[in-house]
This record gives sequence, C-alpha cells and structure tokens, in this order.
Amino acid sequence: MPGVDVVAVLDYFQNQAGGGLLGLYDLFSGGSMSRATVLALGIMPYISASIFVQIAGAVVPRVDKLQKDEEGRKKLTQWTRYLTVALAIVQAWGFALFTESVPGAVVAPGFWFKAQMTLFLTTGAMFTMWLGEQITERGLGNGASLLIFFSIVQGFWPGIFQTFEYVGSGAVNVFALLVLAVVMVAVVAGVVAMTMAARRILIQIPQRTVGRGRMRQEARNFIPLRLNSAGVMPIIFAQSVIVVPGAIAQFSGNESLKTFSEYFDPTSWLYFLLTGILILFFTYFYTSIIFNPVDLAENLKKQGGFVPGIKPGAKTAEYIDTVVTRITLPGALFLTAIALMPALIVKAINLPFQFGGTSLLIVVGVALDTMAQMQQHLLLRQYDGFMKKGRVRFRGRQAMGGF
Repeated sequence: MPGVDVVAVLDYFQNQAGGGLLGLYDLFSGGSMSRATVLALGIMPYISASIFVQIAGAVVPRVDKLQKDEEGRKKLTQWTRYLTVALAIVQAWGFALFTESVPGAVVAPGFWFKAQMTLFLTTGAMFTMWLGEQITERGLGNGASLLIFFSIVQGFWPGIFQTFEYVGSGAVNVFALLVLAVVMVAVVAGVVAMTMAARRILIQIPQRTVGRGRMRQEARNFIPLRLNSAGVMPIIFAQSVIVVPGAIAQFSGNESLKTFSEYFDPTSWLYFLLTGILILFFTYFYTSIIFNPVDLAENLKKQGGFVPGIKPGAKTAEYIDTVVTRITLPGALFLTAIALMPALIVKAINLPFQFGGTSLLIVVGVALDTMAQMQQHLLLRQYDGFMKKGRVRFRGRQAMGGF
C-alpha cells in the first residue's frame, strides 16, 4: 500500500498482534496483512458474508426458502457479493485506522490516506472473491477454501527453516525438536481421523414393483453424520470473541481496561479456559445452524425411505437430532483439544515454531475435500480414480450411497 512503512507494521504484528484477531486474519491472508499489501483483506470479507447469509437462513424464513431453490440460491449469491463489498469497505477503513495507530507506520495520516487505503483494499478483496469464484466454477474445488489453504501452507516453510536454524545454533535441543515432530504427527493423524469420522444412520427403501409384478428391495444406504460438522468455525468464533477485550482496551487507551485485558493474554490459563468454553458453546451453536434434522427427515420421507424402527416424519427428525446432539460433544472436545494442545506443548518445551489447531483443521479439511472432488471428477470421466487404495469416504454424494 502506498504511504505505509511496511517494516513498522511487520514489527508490530510480530511483537504484539500475532496472537490476536489480526494475527488470525494475517494467517488467512498468507501474511499479506502484516505486509500491508493490496490483498491484505484476502478472502475473509467473502467468507464473513457467506457465514452471515448462512446464519440468516436459520432465522429468516425468506432466506431459508431461497436456499432451497436454484434461482433463490443465485439471488443469495448476488446478495453475498454485495455484502462482501460492504464488509470489505468497513474492514478496509478499520485497517486504515489500525495502520495509523501503529507508531511510524503512516507517512501522511489523514482522511485522504484512509480513503485511498479503503479503495485499494476493497478492490483487492473483490479481486480475491472473483478469483475464488473462478476456481470453483472450473471444478477445481472450493475456491475460497483453496485460497485459504495455500495461504496457510506457504507460511509453514519459513517456520520450519527457522526451527532448524535454532537447532543448528544450539538455541533448541534435538530432543525438544523430536518431541515436537512426534506431537505434530499425532495431531495431524487425529485431525484426519476426526475429520473423516461419521456416525452412520441406516436408512431403508421399501419394496417396489418392477415390471410383471416382480418385487425388489433397494439396497440399504446410510446417512453419515460427521462428528465434527461445524468444522473450524467454532475455533474462529471463539478466538474472535476472546480478543475483543484486548482490542477495546487498545483503541480506547483506558488504563483500567488495559489492566483488565491482561487477564486475556494468550499465555494465561484464563485465556485457555475461556477459549475452551467458547469453543464448546460455538460448536453446538454452529451445528444447530448448519444442520436441520427436520429438512433431512422430510426429504427422506418424500423419497419413501425411513430409519428402521423409527416412524417417518417428526419422529425421524427427533431421532436424528438426538444423535447429532450426542456426537457433537466428542466433536466439540476434539476441537478444544486441537485448538489448545499444540500451543500448550510448544509453550511447555519452549520452541519458537508455532503450529495451531486452526491451521491444521483447515489444511486437512480442504485437502480431503479436494481429493474427494478430484476422485468424483475422475470417476465421471471413466477413469480408474485418483487413488487405487485409501479412497476418501464419508464425503459428498459418494458417501451418501446415492441418497
């Protein structure tokens, strides 16, 4: 961005903002925010707008109706784009104010600087949104998710090289590095297992007549209910809420608020405790928004299917809701452990290389979804498949067994 001292902004992020909401945004933008580039906002305005529209579907009947119709979904897509522009303008103006608050970061602060920065950052956010939509339309996967995926992955290598430099200089012993490697492998394996884990609900289609009075029975299928239906969103919501006291104290300049915000320092036990509680809460909250057992039961009833031993309709919806409520608890505990355990272990062995559960969940989830989509495209084109062994299961239409 013109008129910005990049070194001053980068120093601020490294010294103060690395663990807050700005640090999370910087992670999703691939470090563009800490370098004050034109693409500093990244894909986050579009992601935020999509989440708002999705939540609106759970509370606004008109939006819920539009989500069930093809033309309605096109209209919601257009609304999401308009909302993205509005959010980008607000976030760009806020980032301009933040940049002016960093000592020595802005050469000539004032209204024209903020207006110029808002224009450039909004334009960059619109380009990123367009790029993500182009990736999605051409069948390469979810464009927004892939942009975040590569933004996170490209930041792994500097941290890995820096860790080996510390080992070479003797600042970090080899044993601590081996402990970190074992922990990372275990965490990644746990993330993969929990991301693919699902509770399968058996469904059955009644007998039907197939010519000349012959009867046949459809093969039994199942509905896979994922243990971690909410994905990474509860962690993002929790981290967004937990940094609010510090952000208010920073911009207000009140000494009492600054003293109070110290209790929410990312290195304190109160921070870990509150983060865990918020993750548990937002896991149930977001799962209730994105998963509607009533619609699922109605669609199953329309197709003539039923859960063995459960009456179709309301009873099926109650049964599915009970199962989802039960499996959400281990999913929520898993998210809490993944979000907090790496930071606790790294803090305990005093290593400079940080790896967070948020990054791992996004990387693993996007990688599995992309592999599943590639597998589906290859099968549709009469190829053998992406992999002969270890095919990704419980994803997409293939996992639903055609249901």
